[in-house]
Amino acid sequence: MNRRQLLLSLAALGTLPKLSLGQALAASTGQQARIGAAWRGPNKTDPYFAGALAADWETRKIDIRYAVPLPTRPHGLLAEADGGLLVAGVRPGNWLLRCNGQGEITQQVRLDDENSTARLNGHAIVAAKGDVIYTTETDQKSGRGKIGVRDRQSLRKLDEWESHGLEPHQLLLDAAGQLIVANGGIPRTAADKKYDLQRMDSSLVRLDAASGRLLSQWRLDDPRLSLRHLAWSRTPVDGEAYLGIAIQAEHDAAAQRAAAPVLAVLDEETLLVPTRANDGLGYAGDIAAAFNGGFVLSSNQSNVAQLWHPGAQDKLTPIVEMEEAYALASWPGPGKGGGVLVATALGLVRWHPTAKGAILAWPKPMALDNHWVLLGES
Repeated sequence: MNRRQLLLSLAALGTLPKLSLGQALAASTGQQARIGAAWRGPNKTDPYFAGALAADWETRKIDIRYAVPLPTRPHGLLAEADGGLLVAGVRPGNWLLRCNGQGEITQQVRLDDENSTARLNGHAIVAAKGDVIYTTETDQKSGRGKIGVRDRQSLRKLDEWESHGLEPHQLLLDAAGQLIVANGGIPRTAADKKYDLQRMDSSLVRLDAASGRLLSQWRLDDPRLSLRHLAWSRTPVDGEAYLGIAIQAEHDAAAQRAAAPVLAVLDEETLLVPTRANDGLGYAGDIAAAFNGGFVLSSNQSNVAQLWHPGAQDKLTPIVEMEEAYALASWPGPGKGGGVLVATALGLVRWHPTAKGAILAWPKPMALDNHWVLLGES
């Protein structure tokens, strides 16, 4: 299928509610976005790669700049200053590797070789000082959540802290450089099977980035709501910061999951659920900062990406409706920013509140993984 056929088919399916076909074809900013991504071939048994994709808005083409073969399926990606990536294995992950901007692996560790029973939960973040990397982990013997403290260059583990919960997933830094961690709260076996969901204990915590000491902890009223992915967003006028938390419902009954919220927001020191609007399944797979302090949440299970805005807190507005809408990355675009790049089954969708949208087909048959990250523009 060529690009024009792709666009025509998408328009016929009604999957671009905010864009016309003409707008998508005309989309051009004269720039090229470089995106760090992970993918496999179209078959579930195909090997995994991580690398850099170059999306050219003028030619409406995507090129693969480099591709690094991976030991197993990846999860979180962290952008490196040289255009490379730090990639973590999917839960329970037993490897962590770094590649440079030329696609050369420069560091790699296997957790089997460490003096610890902890395994990766898929996400990492660099400390404010830049000297260490923090990774979310789970102790395979006790089931308790851990935060690995690793040397920035060698990736060697230096310390291991309590996450003060179960199944820590994503983590970010706050404005003071302290750690914000989403404890997913789901008991899992060493083979990653959920069990005893009645024991769920999901929470958001703030930890001292120097010692791991617990500074703050927040929980929602419903213990079956798993707090998982995080993003910071700021309003352009006053710079007020909101932390968005993507939720995945784990209720036994499908009707409860279908009615569950998918977004929580930390507003200063208050954790709240701003809207009960959701995707119909109670599943938010990724989250990214968007228009004027808002967030976009994706659900590959419902094939939709939706916008939440602090000026209309009770609403979620669909902006992309397409199969496997999943990985999200904030895209500044023209003006004051506010756009997102959405990975879908058929290609990259670029959405922006003021700029024209674009759809770019994948350069070859490939299935993108859960997350990606904007490396830069040129």
